[in-house]
Amino acid sequence: MKKIALLILTAIIAPGVHADEDIIEEVVVTATKRAASPQQIPFSLNVQTERDIQRAGASNIEELSRNIAGLTVQNLGPGQSQVAIRGVSAGQIVRDQPGVKEQVGVYLDESVISLSLFTPDFDLYDLNRVETLRGPQGTLFGSGSVGGTIRYITNQPNLDETEGSVELDLNTVTDGDLGGSAKGMINLPLGDAAALRLVGYTNQYAGFIDAITDGRKRSDVNEGTNNGFRAALRFEPTDTIAITPRVIYQEIETDGFNRQEVFNLYANPFTTTRPAIQLDEREQFLRLSEAFEDETLLADLTFEASFEHFDLTSVTSYTERDILVSRDASALTGSVSVDLGFPESAVLIPSNLRDTTDVEQITQEIRISSTGDGSFDWLFGVFWSDTEREYAQRLPTPGYDAVTDSVLGAGTAAGVANGYGADSPFNSDLPYDIEQLAVFGEVSFDLSEALRLTVGGRWYDFEEERTITTGGLFAAGDSGVVDKTDSDGFNPRVLASYDISENVTLNAQAAQGFRLGGVNDPLNTALCTPGDLSTFGSFQSYDDETMWNYEVGIKAEFDNGVSLQVAAFHADIEDLQVTLDAGSCSSRISFNVEDAHSTGFEFELTARPAEGLELGIAGSIVESEFDSTVEADAGGVLGGVEDGNRLASVPEFQMSGNATYTVPTEMFSGADFFVQATVQHVGDRITQPSDQVAGAGVFVSGLPFAGATGTEETRLDLELDPYTLVNLNAGFAKENWEAVLYVNNVTDENADLSFDRERGGRARLGFRTNMPRTVGLTYRRFF
Repeated sequence: MKKIALLILTAIIAPGVHADEDIIEEVVVTATKRAASPQQIPFSLNVQTERDIQRAGASNIEELSRNIAGLTVQNLGPGQSQVAIRGVSAGQIVRDQPGVKEQVGVYLDESVISLSLFTPDFDLYDLNRVETLRGPQGTLFGSGSVGGTIRYITNQPNLDETEGSVELDLNTVTDGDLGGSAKGMINLPLGDAAALRLVGYTNQYAGFIDAITDGRKRSDVNEGTNNGFRAALRFEPTDTIAITPRVIYQEIETDGFNRQEVFNLYANPFTTTRPAIQLDEREQFLRLSEAFEDETLLADLTFEASFEHFDLTSVTSYTERDILVSRDASALTGSVSVDLGFPESAVLIPSNLRDTTDVEQITQEIRISSTGDGSFDWLFGVFWSDTEREYAQRLPTPGYDAVTDSVLGAGTAAGVANGYGADSPFNSDLPYDIEQLAVFGEVSFDLSEALRLTVGGRWYDFEEERTITTGGLFAAGDSGVVDKTDSDGFNPRVLASYDISENVTLNAQAAQGFRLGGVNDPLNTALCTPGDLSTFGSFQSYDDETMWNYEVGIKAEFDNGVSLQVAAFHADIEDLQVTLDAGSCSSRISFNVEDAHSTGFEFELTARPAEGLELGIAGSIVESEFDSTVEADAGGVLGGVEDGNRLASVPEFQMSGNATYTVPTEMFSGADFFVQATVQHVGDRITQPSDQVAGAGVFVSGLPFAGATGTEETRLDLELDPYTLVNLNAGFAKENWEAVLYVNNVTDENADLSFDRERGGRARLGFRTNMPRTVGLTYRRFF
């Protein structure tokens, strides 16, 4: 960190040429897999340019979402965030649901990188733009894009000139640690027909969560690092052929999670033979250190060829990921030990739950698109993917077998191990093999000078096979149980755009999206209470989720810098896949809800009302509700899934605004001075549907331990409060350098982002929270 600080302080003042801040950027997007201006795209989208990303100081999609209407990000820790668009959400998906599919597709250029909970959180340095495509994008982008698609578009190798950039950052977090980053890019032409572009970065995440561990306190246990690089080589042997191989590598490591706890089996106000502990904000209790590791390798090859009447594009990608989520599961294991009547010494044994995910994925897309005058355009393609995913869990708990045998009888632990090692009361292996084939196409044509129609569709065929083996005292003891699921179908889309004037366009769309179904993991029946086993035991497989989206919108763009985008939409969702916590079973299940809807309104407005002044405001109002009720086998409504209740994790109202003022100065040889303010308001939310049921926030552990009777109540409001974040930055900029002083989360808002419960809330209760006030300095240099 000292080296980063020294580099910043010695490089703040640099010579350069005056930067013209009044030039309006010309933005080109590829949301329809062909180049166009945002005004020409016949549906609602948002584009955050490289300049937007830099001025916002954003390094990940959560920070970038502040200025994007209708986009919400549920923070579950580094590399584990869930994205929702326009209120289409199934609720919280957690680490041990490997079969659940994503609702928002995520692409890095042409390569799909979506992976349910574990979509890679790539650094945003040297991106050309981020495109957020709202509404179903299944026609061109396939399964997982039922709510929309996010596309990270990188800067491509430049054959014309040598160029580069450097960015250095140093920051400090209130009641936390130091953080910072160092990033760089260089572009090197290699003769007249090739160029190499290299990007590298290292980030130090400042920790801000403190942990109490048996009487002592450890500070900032959730610090971490993110290191990576991108290398792309573009080769143009002729004027009509371009070949771009690329390699991307990133490694994230953190020492803990952004969880602030309010109850823990070992740390609560009710114990008498152990010290009673009331945990404060940004505190948790740990018996073991925690960790998250995510190593990602993406290699892809893009081949582009232009012919007289069409272009050919081929994209081949290979992804390899190794993920470790290592958690302190002492409270989980201890809660089961209490239920089993184990002595207090056994309840106190430290226990480490290790979730590992190893993924290998190969994708291939080939498409052709017309190159005519634009009055009649067409695009057709084929997509294939094969994914092998191995998910495993181990629960190393040294000394647990001896206690098990002493209480439950000699040989009990070995008898239920099912071939797994000693002192691990839960073990599982779940290899998945997923294959998908799709054919897609769109045709666009002019019906008049002002009216243009687009018709498209996608046929898909999907197969998934999963094998499950489990062992240990807490497991069901499955041995090589094979489950298969498959589906096929056709998703159509119709879009129309009408030019009211040269600057104003009316758009309308009817489109279907889909999300593939799957098979639930078996419940940990040994942990379930009879009631929970009866309630959740019948859920095995779940079907595809489909959605019809209807929307109308207006886009207006004027030469004076005013840009307006407004859209109203209604989505009918069939067989919505909803996720619920299976209570005491320490499992989660997914199931289908027959009908649901999401209806709303969104807008984005930017303007330049005066020289040097830029204003922007974006907002959305969304009603996302169930239209049918799911009843439990034992009677009553299952987990809050009742006609008229809200869908989870999405606010009904959110809004953001930003203002930037730039003025020339005589300082630093004529640098521009700028100041920017950003305000983001996010309305109330719930983490899963059951959180809105009366009495959902009353928790009784039922665990007599350390003097606590187990009948004490912990009362919480599970409706996550609205919150407002204010960010400020100011600095000087010239054509080839920029220095920025920033304060993020000015008011030090401690927001509850999602609710975390262990074993249905019996073992632990807490909330994931945001970064505290952060003050930092960033320096950028361009050459």
